[in-house]
Amino acid sequence: MTTTHESPSAADSGASASESFKASLERRGSAASSSERVATVVTGILKGIHDAIRANDVTYPEFQAAKAWLISVGEGGEWPLFMDVFVEHVVEEVAAQNQKGSKGTIEGPYYLPDQIRLPSTATLTMREDEAGTPLVFQGQVRDIAGDPLAGAEVDIWHADNAGYYSGFAAHVPTGNLRGVIVTDDRGRFEITTVQPAPYQIPHDGPTGALIEAAGWHPWRPAHLHLMIRAEGHRTITTQLYFAGGEYLESDIADATKPELILDPTPEDDGTARVRYDFELEPA
Repeated sequence: MTTTHESPSAADSGASASESFKASLERRGSAASSSERVATVVTGILKGIHDAIRANDVTYPEFQAAKAWLISVGEGGEWPLFMDVFVEHVVEEVAAQNQKGSKGTIEGPYYLPDQIRLPSTATLTMREDEAGTPLVFQGQVRDIAGDPLAGAEVDIWHADNAGYYSGFAAHVPTGNLRGVIVTDDRGRFEITTVQPAPYQIPHDGPTGALIEAAGWHPWRPAHLHLMIRAEGHRTITTQLYFAGGEYLESDIADATKPELILDPTPEDDGTARVRYDFELEPA
C-alpha cells in the first residue's frame, strides 16, 4: 500500500484557496447572467434543498446545526474547498456535454497562476532532495484535426510525495512542482517531475466535520493537474491519475474518469515514463 500523509490544516488551506480564488476572478472576470437566469438557477437549487428537507423529515435541531455549519464554512474560508470537492465535478460534467477534444475534469482549489515558463523539455522546479519516484511525462498537443499546436502551454501542478501542494503548505518552497511548459514546433513536451501521492483533503475544519459525520473518507487519488492552452482554442483543465492507485474508485471529489488513467512504464534506473496527448477544439 502506498504511504500517504495528511494535507495542511483546513484553516491554512482555506485561507490560501480563498485568496487564490478571489485573485482568479479578477484575472478571468465573472460571467454576467440575466435576472431570469439567476432566478431559474437559484429557484432550482432551493427546490432541491426543500425537496431534501421534506423527503428526509429534517428537524429543527438539524436545521439549526446546518445553519451553524454553513457559518463555520464561511468563517473558515472553506467555500472553495467545499465547492470544488462536492460540486465542481457536476458543473464540469454539464460543460463537457457539448465539448470536443481531450477529456477534462475539475480544476480543484490548488491552482496558482503565473508560474515559471519552461521550454518544451524541462524539469519542474523541485527541492534537491525531492522524495518520490522520478516521472517523465511526455506527449503532444494537437488540434482536433490532428495538427500539432506549436507554442501551446502545458500548465502543470501537483502534490509532492507527501501530499502537499506548494502555496498551500508553509514548509513547501514557493513554485515547487509547478510550471508552464511551452510546446516545441511540433507541439511536443517532455516534463521531468516526481510521482505524487494520494492525499486527504484538509479535514480538521467544517468540511472535515461533515465528512466524518457522514461516515465518508477524505482521500483523493494521486494525480497530476493540467491546464492546456493554445491561442484560438478552448482551454482544457484536467487531472491525470495512475493505474492501480488507491482511491481511484472512491475519490472524495468524484472527479476520476477512465480516459484520464495513466499507466507509467518503469525503467531500469527507477524512473517511470508515460505518454499522454491532448487535443484542443477551436474556441
